[in-house]
Amino acid sequence: MSNYIVSARKYRPMTFDSVVGQQALTTTLKNAISTGKLAHAYLFCGPRGVGKTTCARIFAKTINCENRNEAGEACDQCESCQAFNEQRSLNIHELDAASNNSVDDMRQLIEQVQVPPQIGRYKVFIIDEVHMLSTAAFNAFLKTLEEPPSHAIFILATTEKHKILPTILSRCQTYDFNRMDVPQTVAHLKFVAGKEGIAYEEDALNLIAQKADGGMRDALSIFDQVASFTEGNITYQKVIEDLGVLDYDYYFRLTEQLLAADVKGCMLTLNDILTRGFQANHFMSGLANHFRSLLVARDAQTLHLLEGSDNLRQRYAEQARKCPPKMLFGALRLCNQCDINYRQSNNKRLLVELTLIQVAQLSDTSAEDAPGSGLGPTKILKPIFQALMAAAASAPAAITPQQPAAQAPNDTVTTATATTPAQSHPTPEPQKAAELYSSHEGRRKVSITRRPNVQSHAPQQTKETATAVTPASHAEEQHNTPFNSEHFNYQWKEFIATMPIEERANAERMKSMTPIIKEGCNDVEIVVNNQRVKSYMDSLLPRLHEHLRRQLNNSFVQVKFTINESESETVLHTPQEILKALEKDSKELETLVEKLKLEIC
Repeated sequence: MSNYIVSARKYRPMTFDSVVGQQALTTTLKNAISTGKLAHAYLFCGPRGVGKTTCARIFAKTINCENRNEAGEACDQCESCQAFNEQRSLNIHELDAASNNSVDDMRQLIEQVQVPPQIGRYKVFIIDEVHMLSTAAFNAFLKTLEEPPSHAIFILATTEKHKILPTILSRCQTYDFNRMDVPQTVAHLKFVAGKEGIAYEEDALNLIAQKADGGMRDALSIFDQVASFTEGNITYQKVIEDLGVLDYDYYFRLTEQLLAADVKGCMLTLNDILTRGFQANHFMSGLANHFRSLLVARDAQTLHLLEGSDNLRQRYAEQARKCPPKMLFGALRLCNQCDINYRQSNNKRLLVELTLIQVAQLSDTSAEDAPGSGLGPTKILKPIFQALMAAAASAPAAITPQQPAAQAPNDTVTTATATTPAQSHPTPEPQKAAELYSSHEGRRKVSITRRPNVQSHAPQQTKETATAVTPASHAEEQHNTPFNSEHFNYQWKEFIATMPIEERANAERMKSMTPIIKEGCNDVEIVVNNQRVKSYMDSLLPRLHEHLRRQLNNSFVQVKFTINESESETVLHTPQEILKALEKDSKELETLVEKLKLEIC
């Protein structure tokens, strides 16, 4: 049995014309050889597996060939070419800088440079992974690189150009090698498969080329692996199974579910993907690429940008016609945001699921896109359980609505209007009051500062005045949709969430309130602790009524705040009230406050 040789070595290019994907560079090198304008130092840089060392060897072989053909290629017949093909040429020296990176190694190389070639005109020194040389080795090599003997040519190859000293770069002609694109890689894989007698599917070769990420050596290595696994019949399904690649059928199916706003189906598909061992971040990255491909496939002029077979492009084009551009833009933005937040998230699966829910709602055209600030609609994520709430509203157990307003045209609904306390004196936060006054071990903590010699003004409490207003104009349509406690509590929390940041303390107070819905009517009663809180809440009534009547679709919702008298007599809320209570218990404190003219800060 003959020794097996991997495809990356067996089909390594031997001429400039057989190099894949680097036509511009190979043409430049051939022209330099044909005109005799050879530099003394070259730098080949680029990603792994794109032909840097291969082109260096072909270049060294060609410049020493005695009978080059008209195309500028080596003849493969002369003594120099045969010695190169049999790997016994003394004119080509390769040095691995990763393991020979010391000053002593560089001195040995410099000694070899002084020896002229025995056959041919040039001695070529190929230094691979040159960025691994130490700084001392670079400095020792610098003078020889700048002024070598006339028979010496240096070719430096590296994957990390930025690690090379600028003094080295300035002495070399630099050639940047590019990654191979997918069509070029697929064409070469077809050539190798034909030589080896291996059957294949074009979609399978496209997948191998995409997995190689522009490196021909990686593509040939994957090709050999898959060929062994499939026993000479490379199919798309076998490649997916062998390489552990997430099939794009999942993305097509998930996109159909997202277009149909099928959240349940999306959750099941995601669970299936995670159960198969795929990472959630890799899945989201693939989904973002899928949406990008759909966006590209919407236009026939950009369809060729898709990397894949013609069948795959046609499939993308068909699904792209179903996806609105606005939905694709929003989906790409959400996927990108999920990718940014993925690493910081403690519950990564929940983050991915929420992203899918948001993307599913982008394609729901039943929602109103309220105009926002110019960047997009104000309301992006709708309540997930909105359908459940609507079903509960139509249930027989719903509260019986009151008589329509048309039956009592003379009846009016009164709303209380009051001066907002925040306009004259800020309302104290309950958390600060709790810190100032504590019944634990009978101690009270008060923070005081010196006040100027002016008469303090006590907070002015304005008694509310009831004004009769109609809940809706007779010219406008009125609604009387029944609601229950679940509906009301949900919209109550929605209103709290819309309150500005300067009302955060009062929003926290409202979260602890318990609305009481009176059976058989649209009245809601909420109990508060004291008159100060009631005054502030009464000032919110116009905004609160507007929100509730619009969201509950009921023009007769009436909220009333009442005071719990038992608690209002005993609970102290403001720092001023706490200080007065302490002064009653201690005459010395009252005298101290008066003489030092102290006040609560």
